[in-house]
Amino acid sequence: MQILSAAVNLKNLIYFSLLVLLPRLGIAQQLYVRGEVTDEQGKPLPNAAILQHSTRFVFYSGGTGGFGVLCPKATDSLTFSMDGYQSLKLPADAAQYLKVVLKRKQVTAGSVTKLASLTQNLTREWQQPWLTGDETYVSLLENGFVPAAGFPSTGVRLNIDRASYSNVRRFLKMSTHVPPDAVRIEEMLNYFNFRYEPPPPGETFAIRPVLTECPWNAANRLMFVQVASRQVPLDSLPPSHLTFLIDVSGSMDMPNRLPLLKSGFRSLVQNLRPVDSVSIVVYGGSVGVWMPTTGGDQKEKIFRAIDSLEPGGATPGEAGVKLAYRLAQTHFIRNGNNRVILATDGDFNVGLRSESDLEELITKHRQTGIYLTCLGVGMGNYKDSKIQALAQKGHGNFAYIDSYAEAEKVLLQEFMQTLYTVADDASFIVQFDPSVVQQYRLVGFDNKVGAFLDSLAAMEGGEIGSAYSSLLIFEVEPATSFTASVQPAQFQLLYRLPNQNKVLQVNEFPHITEVPWTQLNREYQLAGSVALFGMLLRNSRYTKNISWDQVMNLAAAAADKENKSQQEFLEMIKLAKKIYGKKKRGKG
Repeated sequence: MQILSAAVNLKNLIYFSLLVLLPRLGIAQQLYVRGEVTDEQGKPLPNAAILQHSTRFVFYSGGTGGFGVLCPKATDSLTFSMDGYQSLKLPADAAQYLKVVLKRKQVTAGSVTKLASLTQNLTREWQQPWLTGDETYVSLLENGFVPAAGFPSTGVRLNIDRASYSNVRRFLKMSTHVPPDAVRIEEMLNYFNFRYEPPPPGETFAIRPVLTECPWNAANRLMFVQVASRQVPLDSLPPSHLTFLIDVSGSMDMPNRLPLLKSGFRSLVQNLRPVDSVSIVVYGGSVGVWMPTTGGDQKEKIFRAIDSLEPGGATPGEAGVKLAYRLAQTHFIRNGNNRVILATDGDFNVGLRSESDLEELITKHRQTGIYLTCLGVGMGNYKDSKIQALAQKGHGNFAYIDSYAEAEKVLLQEFMQTLYTVADDASFIVQFDPSVVQQYRLVGFDNKVGAFLDSLAAMEGGEIGSAYSSLLIFEVEPATSFTASVQPAQFQLLYRLPNQNKVLQVNEFPHITEVPWTQLNREYQLAGSVALFGMLLRNSRYTKNISWDQVMNLAAAAADKENKSQQEFLEMIKLAKKIYGKKKRGKG
């Protein structure tokens, strides 16, 4: 069975719904507006959003920029929009082929398409085979091998996002195939906070690399690089003002939505101190301040406000975000932790222009020192890509909550990592030595196809929380001069301290000794199995001959029997094997 992305499923659902609905409305003839979307140089623009004004449905251009929109009447109005381009509204006639040319926006801070990873001087033409191969997907473009001689330097945006893991878990527990676009391997690795050890005293980060065998390709090596952030002592945490922005619209009226969020927020409040404060903004049938700013020592008052939340009404997300930021700005704590926490299924129900304005608003407020944490819930209309984009533009993080245990994990157990920042704009650069490394590929940190096609796309750093371990994995093909004790790469980490403008850097020139896989730390062994698991779910071209049984054997040998999260991961592998079965892989 072919695995379809969530975006494609949504578009097909809209399309077939229209096919069923229009005849019932008495429309005998099916009319289409057809055309194509290009940029000013004539280059096709795939995945351009097309808002149909008569129905308020949103369609998307195809891989070659072409589109066909089913219309209830012969003439209509369509608005075309795409990140990095000016929106364009045009009259549409079913009798004419529509050629749409989108002009680029003037590049301003926050408007550039963001990349998850970037290899210096690697041209779009060189990467084109990654896009046109039969093993890539609509939204995410799997990183391929890059020759170290031509492109020795590559970088990634560090982040603490981990939403993909719990979202994948939700699909598997529903006995459903996982959309490939939902699998972001770096977030699955982030979920476990593998082998955290604090940096030396006085340091913000520690960089710890290790080289070992590659379990899915015996000819290659894996290079693990752990980036660990410092732990902020509880007694030195800055005062916080947290603005809870909670979606209470009708779409949240399900057991796995608003009740989960209420439980999570109650867990978070348990960590508040008297110097901290909270305000609550809701949006649903109306938008308003549900609870004015209240001190952290008034927990019962905050609990009552959370418990009294009830769903109903539409989803005016834009108005809610604006109100939350106004409230956060009014109660802004200088040199404190100022953060809006948006909790939603992402179903904003606003027009495309309003969504663009919403993102620009969030980008503007991040410059004032107000961070954004996004919590996603729900199924069916859960807008993963929208919530991820908002979190990135808000210089924050996001998580997906699929259970009460996950709500407690994110907002109680990992309170410090989620809400207290130790570094902003953090990015990590690896410089490979071509005399040691023939070619390499980054596992995870795959870019969106839209970003790949945007020649102005850029990479900027992310937000890193307290006591966090980010694990990067590179698959390396050794050069002929490779030995067991080598220096395959050197590292550079760039970041800013919170509320400061100066860019700091950490440079490391390690001499790395290769460790056999059987002698490797078990947590790194498990991390390798998590990465392999993600590649199988994405149907990676690099794991064609790997079976689910092989992944299970690899993970079972490494998992800690006393660690609930690690044991749960083994259960997820069993579920995946049952769902995908022998038809997906020749083995297992």
